[in-house]
Amino acid sequence: MGIGRSVPAQRRGGSEGSRRMLGCWGLLTTSSSPSPSPSPPRSQSQLETTVYGGRIYHDKPFRPEEAFSGSISPTLVASEFTLMQFTYHDLMHATENFRRENFLGVGGFGRVHKGWINANGTPAKPGNGLPVAVKTLSCDGLQGHDEWVAEIHYLRNLRHPHLVKLFGFCMEGDQRQLVYEFMSHGSLERHLFRNRTAPLPWSIRVKILLGAAKGLAFLHEEIESPVIFRDFKTSNILLDEDYNAKLSDFGLARDGPVGDKTHVSTRVLGTYGYTAPEYVMTGHLTWMSDVYSFGVVVLEVLTGRKATERMRMREQKNLVDWGRENGRDRDRFHRLIDPSLGSIFSISGAQMLGRLACACTNRDPKTRPPMSTVVHTLDTVLSLQDMATDTALYRTMLADRAVNASSS
Repeated sequence: MGIGRSVPAQRRGGSEGSRRMLGCWGLLTTSSSPSPSPSPPRSQSQLETTVYGGRIYHDKPFRPEEAFSGSISPTLVASEFTLMQFTYHDLMHATENFRRENFLGVGGFGRVHKGWINANGTPAKPGNGLPVAVKTLSCDGLQGHDEWVAEIHYLRNLRHPHLVKLFGFCMEGDQRQLVYEFMSHGSLERHLFRNRTAPLPWSIRVKILLGAAKGLAFLHEEIESPVIFRDFKTSNILLDEDYNAKLSDFGLARDGPVGDKTHVSTRVLGTYGYTAPEYVMTGHLTWMSDVYSFGVVVLEVLTGRKATERMRMREQKNLVDWGRENGRDRDRFHRLIDPSLGSIFSISGAQMLGRLACACTNRDPKTRPPMSTVVHTLDTVLSLQDMATDTALYRTMLADRAVNASSS
């Protein structure tokens, strides 16, 4: 789920010695015995009274908003959807003891495994029941407990066809797990950059961008207390069996500015190559920070190149600058198009994506389009059928690539 590196948050556990004393996530027990080891943990019903996040808990349902040290919107505190609370024993059975064959990937949060559960939340046999993805928070990962709680906080309240669905969580001793719907086609990042033998077709690429745009538009414009995603990138766009895109990994999300405020002042977090330059420079976070990140992803989808990829020519090191330079030159625009698409792409659609990427990554955030406008543009692109097959543009592309190949 969201496999990829984010700018690391500040270590929350203190020194190594204090981590041993307090437990991996600062858990204090009233017993004089040492903190429980990560394996095996005690069941939730056996947890002792704990001092946790400044609150005392004893046989009470876990309330994420009471343990979270970040920004919490009052309108999101009252949970509208019930989450399942799993035991670690359940998740061990659901994943076949976190079997290697069920391993899906690893990111800043930790390791992710496939599992199966029944409708009532009990573990099911492999291949039966509902497939799920179980994400385990690592003590040594780039994200910490606050990000784990933020994920619960947002995804238990925000439901949309283009946001990944959270089924529940586990909190036992040092164990922190989240249980999501299983997305069978993995991440957009994997299809673009790690599966080059079967490149995504043009129509699927546009469909994925449209779905992701609808997810961001929902967060920005369609809920009472808008949310800034803050870590939009290809590895956080997951795909189901029909290549419907869903946003995942809300660990760095923040509530947007309220009232007459224009931004949220916060420590700079995100992923290098996707973060908006004004946010990096000032720490001022706005919805337009997400729009910039979306523009970077549009360029990656159009070009088949990574945001931070090392390219042969020095002037090509920054994908945004390189894309802007070629997008403005009519004679060089074809260089933006992923060669793996061949001639099966819309000429006018590719040009619209190029202009959209340029608008979203504009250096002046005030000129970037809102996500509702982006959705409208992508709806139009998806409907275009002017394929490049046997056109002058495609012949120019082939000739240019032949020249570059011979000179390299």
